[in-house]
Amino acid sequence: MSFSTIDYIVFIAYCLLVVGLGLWISTRKKSGETDSGDYFLAGRALPWWAIGASLIASNISAEQFIGMSGSGYAIGLGIASYEWMAALTLILVAVFFLPIFLEKGIYTMPQFLEVRFDRRVKTVMAGFWLVVYVFVNLTSVIYLGALAMERIMGVPMYYGIIGLALFAAIYSIYGGLKAVAWTDVIQVVFLVGGGLITTYMALKALGGENGVLAGFVNLLEKAPEKFDMVLEKGLHMVPDGKGGTKDAYLDLPGISVLIGGMWVANLYYWGCNQYIIQRALAAKNVGEAQKGLAFAAYLKLLLPLIVVIPGIAAFALSADIAKSDEAYPWLLHTFVPSGVKGLAFAALVAAIVSSLASMMNSVSTIFTMDIYKAYIKKDASERNLVSTGRIASTVALIIAVAVAPMLSNLDQAFQYIQEFTGFVSPGALAIFLAGFFYKRATANGALAAAVGTFVFSTLLKVFAPALPFMDRMGIVFILCFGLIWLFAIIENKGVHPKAITLHKGLFQSSKGFKIASAGVIVILIALYSIWW
Repeated sequence: MSFSTIDYIVFIAYCLLVVGLGLWISTRKKSGETDSGDYFLAGRALPWWAIGASLIASNISAEQFIGMSGSGYAIGLGIASYEWMAALTLILVAVFFLPIFLEKGIYTMPQFLEVRFDRRVKTVMAGFWLVVYVFVNLTSVIYLGALAMERIMGVPMYYGIIGLALFAAIYSIYGGLKAVAWTDVIQVVFLVGGGLITTYMALKALGGENGVLAGFVNLLEKAPEKFDMVLEKGLHMVPDGKGGTKDAYLDLPGISVLIGGMWVANLYYWGCNQYIIQRALAAKNVGEAQKGLAFAAYLKLLLPLIVVIPGIAAFALSADIAKSDEAYPWLLHTFVPSGVKGLAFAALVAAIVSSLASMMNSVSTIFTMDIYKAYIKKDASERNLVSTGRIASTVALIIAVAVAPMLSNLDQAFQYIQEFTGFVSPGALAIFLAGFFYKRATANGALAAAVGTFVFSTLLKVFAPALPFMDRMGIVFILCFGLIWLFAIIENKGVHPKAITLHKGLFQSSKGFKIASAGVIVILIALYSIWW
């Protein structure tokens, strides 16, 4: 892609704005030195709009812009279920998960597991999460971002990987969650604005002189098979990344997407995932956190227009690409005119950098609070905890940079992320739900589920390879919850002494939040009714 002078100016201005704001926030401390509450939870003072913006900026990355557009090109609108069902999931998490977390005043998800079960459960899950965040999430985001830079600007893969890592590191390692969250507010403006520009240009190309609306109508006519929200077996064949094809039903197995494993993926991701829920833990209070999640839910409803429709448009425009994940870079290269390419590319980089910064901060939070403070230096000072968090972020980033090039053989990286995260999510969700609502759940049962999620997932992947991974997640979740129930029966200790007290008023919410939630539900019903 050829960048004009104005494109470079826009992109450089974006970089300077983000880095400048991040460094300013990092060094802005009214009194005393930065403590662990400031570094890991932004002083528990984030307002709702910062929470909502940071949630989306942290969630949307190259895996959506590149990976989900690639899946849109290959599969179609069905992949948008990840976004639209996430909107409803955010509402459920706001009502049933957040009040419990905030009442306990926790820093991390493993810490909650210690509060509810014991230290063994906390440590095992902390280890699992650290491995997944570093070797799956951080690695894939860096790789996909570098792939985009290579396709769009001709930047060699290794330089792109190192450049993105340094960009995210400049402000996030020093400034912690406060710097990450407040720069995310800027990032999400670029993300949404720049993303909409790419969609606009793609639809305009399809509509010609008749405009964008005609372009969308043409898209529906040229690729009607790409607008099936609920896929049927055998009707949607897509590249398998090995030179052949596979049934898209294996990735999005029909009606069970709406009533099965997708719920496991979403409830785990939005309700039990440290690098997402950490923003809500930093809220001023429950009401502010709930409003932030409602705001994020509405942004999620909008996102398929930014990250899925472009992929479908690339298909309708007969994109000259070798892999599905090249669809979004191809659109930028072909249709976005000189003068706005800088803004569109800034949106992509904003998504990548904000996610990297969030993941690094969460890795450092879990390592510092759940491993370092618990086992290595129990009497660590606040200053020592903050410096350890910065070192942990740096090490995690170095590992991810080294591993990222190994992902180059993937066709749909978004599905890779979902499948391998799916080895952790069923057991983790079962443990959390049992911890919330099953008063007899024991620590031994939780440990069994933590191990069982990998054992069951591996056995099903090996011996039932034709089973869609989303259905596999649903089955493994049921088996893991069954293990927790079985251990409670065998141990027969009655109500666990650390069981959560679900007192009256715990799940109350404001009238405004209830109205916003109803709006999300109505919009979702309309969307699925149109494209069922």
